[in-house]
Amino acid sequence: MTTVSPKVVLPGRLGDPAMVLKDDPRADPRMIAALAAVGMDAAPMAAPVDKDSPIEAIIEFTNLAEAGNAGVFDALFSSLPPVEGVTRRTEVITGVDGNDITLYIHEPAAGPRPAPAIVHLHGGGMTMLKAADGSYVRWRDELAHAGLVVVGVEFRNAGGALGPHPFPAGLNDCASGVQWTYQHRHELGISKIVVSGESGGGNLTLATALKARREGWLNQVSGIYAQCPYISNAYAHLLPELPSLTENDGYFLDVAMMGAIARVYDPSGANAANPLAWPYHASDDDLRGLPPHVISVNQLDPLRDEGLAYFSKLLHADVSAVSRTVNGTCHAGDCIFRTAMPDVFFATIRDIKGFAYSL
Repeated sequence: MTTVSPKVVLPGRLGDPAMVLKDDPRADPRMIAALAAVGMDAAPMAAPVDKDSPIEAIIEFTNLAEAGNAGVFDALFSSLPPVEGVTRRTEVITGVDGNDITLYIHEPAAGPRPAPAIVHLHGGGMTMLKAADGSYVRWRDELAHAGLVVVGVEFRNAGGALGPHPFPAGLNDCASGVQWTYQHRHELGISKIVVSGESGGGNLTLATALKARREGWLNQVSGIYAQCPYISNAYAHLLPELPSLTENDGYFLDVAMMGAIARVYDPSGANAANPLAWPYHASDDDLRGLPPHVISVNQLDPLRDEGLAYFSKLLHADVSAVSRTVNGTCHAGDCIFRTAMPDVFFATIRDIKGFAYSL
């Protein structure tokens, strides 16, 4: 009798190199419909730059990409009514490098105080987008409506309109924002600080904790909530232990483009394995003693496996850590599809709130 082994079907582009996001059976159809409306449900156009392009050309590309991405994200939120019961104000502080940093403070208009604070660090690969963008204003409003005080940090970018300021400029600004929030915790009416962000903001979230540990102010941070963190610097030279870089390449994000963007953040390459620039490279000694973490990833994200690998590193360093995978979603899909998938969006809002209040 002959036994026929079942055929192994690999997911995504591991099984079919020509697959695009809209054809992946794992994808949430509501997300695909929302992406189709802005022409992003199939393979993205090849970026005009790569890791070998002149740095000036890559920086110019970030200027164009910033405008396009901000427009898409804002369009996804444009039909929503304003969030009620939230107050907004700004503070301009002086950072550790002597530069001005704008902080966007969103607070619940009512409810018990003190309340936990979220210091939010926006995405954009540390090179583009702004805390002032409409999609991030909405994110902070929703967190504040849930009962959290939210401080958004307008850090310097490596490219785009707020650049070019390569590493460690943006990280320094994020650290300054956290420290200012801690120093003003009583007047802000906050009980603890959670640092949180997605994508490039997830990188800066994790790096801020590592920086605080190195510099001796880790007591100011109660928890870390990193979403779809961009942390490996493995985009120009893929690592076999991160198969999602191949499996989900071209699903909303293009890995080659991320390799080019990484050069803008560290033009000389001197920080290619510096965990403050790329936290994936943190050692047990770097991680030991950090506060509780949540690492949230998206199933159909090229960056999924580096986030999960970081979660495993935290556990091996005896750090309290939880991971969650938001199935059916592309990179940051639980942040940007408020209209198409409100249940998915608010599940993440609730999880951030629950984590903050649990500390």
